[in-house]
Amino acid sequence: AATINRYAQLHDLLREERYFTPEHRERTDAVLTNGRHPYHDEGFFTVAHFAQPDQVTAEFTDARLDVEGQYGVEGVAWLMGGVEDWLDDPARRETVLAACRHIESEPSLLGASGHLLTAGRRPSE
Repeated sequence: AATINRYAQLHDLLREERYFTPEHRERTDAVLTNGRHPYHDEGFFTVAHFAQPDQVTAEFTDARLDVEGQYGVEGVAWLMGGVEDWLDDPARRETVLAACRHIESEPSLLGASGHLLTAGRRPSE
């Protein structure tokens, strides 16, 4: 399952310096509380649920699926200024991706990634 991380909007708005706007900060803080991102006329984002990493694994368990791994899709690299340019350079791209692989499933860092990929399977009988 691919999910949006509960903290993705906060990280994104901080990176883009939009969290300093009171209306953006208020909406973002509300998402942090309950994960619900409602519709806004201003085109702020779409209706969505922003999940805590452990919520997703709990849903897998509730669905009687064995969690095989949980991975940060972007890792922390998406928060770095200039990462788009790094990814355009083949040597730098490989270095960034190698660094991300070191921490892609580190539980203490899952909240830093914008999106999570949780893999699981039905238990064999």
